[in-house]
Amino acid sequence: MKSILLGLAFVGILGALAAAGVFMLRDGRGGRPKSGHMMRALVLRVALSVALFLLVLLAWALGWIQPGGLPLGR
Repeated sequence: MKSILLGLAFVGILGALAAAGVFMLRDGRGGRPKSGHMMRALVLRVALSVALFLLVLLAWALGWIQPGGLPLGR
């Protein structure tokens, strides 16, 4: 369950980033005014990133995940 939630969060972050890129390339062409779609997509990406970070901290605080670290000396 945790890895599915983590994977969905990463897909959402990458999807919002891709949407912002598309809006950046398409807005303002052909005499159309620029819209705020790119800004909203980037705000969504930042919000998802912060939410993912807070969820990882919460999972660590509740003991759902344990830090493994890197094995040294191998």
